[in-house]
This record gives sequence, C-alpha cells and structure tokens, in this order.
Amino acid sequence: MAQLDYELPAELIAQRPVEPRDASRLLVYRRDSATIEHAVFSDLRELLSDELVVVNDSRVVPGRLRLRRASGGAVEVLLLETVAGKGVWEALARPTRRLRAGERLGPVELVESLGDGRWLVRLDGDPAGDVPLPPYIHEPLEDPERYQTVYGREPGSAAAPTAGLHFTTDTLAELEPVRVTLHVGLDTFRPVTSARLEEHVIHGERYEVDADVWERIKGARRVLAVGTTTVRVLETVARSGELCGRTALFVTPGFTFRRVDALLTNFHLPRSTLLALVMAFVGVEEAREIYRVAVDRRYRFYSFGDAMVVL
Repeated sequence: MAQLDYELPAELIAQRPVEPRDASRLLVYRRDSATIEHAVFSDLRELLSDELVVVNDSRVVPGRLRLRRASGGAVEVLLLETVAGKGVWEALARPTRRLRAGERLGPVELVESLGDGRWLVRLDGDPAGDVPLPPYIHEPLEDPERYQTVYGREPGSAAAPTAGLHFTTDTLAELEPVRVTLHVGLDTFRPVTSARLEEHVIHGERYEVDADVWERIKGARRVLAVGTTTVRVLETVARSGELCGRTALFVTPGFTFRRVDALLTNFHLPRSTLLALVMAFVGVEEAREIYRVAVDRRYRFYSFGDAMVVL
C-alpha cells in the first residue's frame, strides 16, 4: 500500500478552477522514451498524432440537498444514483443516526436504511440542490457549471469526470472526440484501506456506449481516454462485449490494457483507486517519479488542478 502514498503540500490542492479552462498546465509523459515535458492544455492538439479521443459525457447531478426534519434539525441528503422505481434514489444522509424510514424531509421521503448512512429515498420532482464538490475543496464555487464539462449531457454522476474540465468548446472542436457515458459514484473519493490492494472492493457504476461509437473505437489505430472513468468503460467493454450495464472493474498494476493507448488525467489523491489505475498504465515507479516532478514544479492537484497526458 505504501506505493500509493506520496507527500503533497496542502497549498497545491487547487481550490478553484483556472480561467480559461484550457489555461491549466499539462505535464506530458512519453512512455517510449520515459521523458517528461511541460506544456499547457491548449497545446494538446499539437501533442497528439492520430489518436481517437474518447470522453465521458456524464453530468453531475445537483444532488446535495440541505433539508430540515419536522423537529427543525438540519439534514444533508446527497443523491448518488437513481434505482428501480420512479423518483427513487440511493443517497447518503447525515446525520443519519436518528433518521427513520417513512420520515419526510421536504421533497424527500426516507424509504429504507441501507446501512453506513446510505438510504433509499423517494424524491418529488427533479434534483434541485447544489453541485456536490469534493471534500478537499473548501471555497464556494461561484459558477456551478465549472464543475461540469462543456460536453456533459447525461445527468447521473455524484462527482465530475474531472479530466474533462480542461476542455473549452474550441479545444473540443479541434479534437472531435467520441462520447461514452459512465456515471461517477462516490468511490472516486473513498481511499483504499485494505491491507492488500487487490482486496479493495469498488461499488459498481452504470455505463453505456453507443454501438456505432464502439465500432469507431474498435477500429481506431490509437485511442486516448480522457479520464480514468473513460478507461474503465473502454476496458470493460473490450473484455465483456457488453455496451451497457454496470462495471466494478478495478485497474491495478499488472493490468493488461486492451483498448486504451494514451491517457489524459488529473493528479489524484494518495491511496486512491484512480492513482492505482495511473500506476497500472505507466508503471509504479514511473508514476511516482511523475508525481514527484509535479510536486516539485508546483503543479495544481485534484479536481480543479492541472492535467497530465501519457502518450
């Protein structure tokens, strides 16, 4: 597990996005020569050759609901994903200890406790709360659209596919990506606590790929996945042949990639499954060196931070 740890000064955790989106810095790692270069995101088009770019078009649900019990006590409900039944969601509720099934919290009815603060809830209407920012972002977000990608169109995520936050409409037009969908769950932020990496369990996440898009992906000479969520979709479909469903694919060092040839991603939390995926793609020691250089060069980390591309 020590391989997933690294030292990060707190001031390098980005608290706000840069403007414009594509002004973020871009660390470039070339696997064939094991070399590192430094660029900005707007340079991405010139760095690529003939890669087919694939993005995750999921949008973040405004699902952080600040509610009150009949007694007046405050409760926060975070909608995670829809489940069977009209208006039924899996959600986190806190504080959860005194909540009871059948209780009404404004537009939310608590249906069933699932344990560990998770509930089945029934929501009246569409979600109309706040965008749920990650816990390491402490500053309020002036424009909620800055925690959405410019190409997002399928609501369903509890967290943004953050590698895509760097795209502007202009960079999107230059790269002409194809779209897949994976609705991001809160496992994005859940640290690996198992003594052995392979013992960690990932909750499944819903995904979907159009048949014509998959044909393009299958036929491409090289594929650049934008974000770890996109990697998990592509590698799931490459293995199962199923164009929609749920994936609990956990990519760790030693994994054989079947359809991803290049990766664009942000800098991830220590002890995270996302960092494990990056290490699987570039190598454990290579990833640790990349992160050492990024810290030394004062790159910005996490959701609103800078990006890296592995070619």
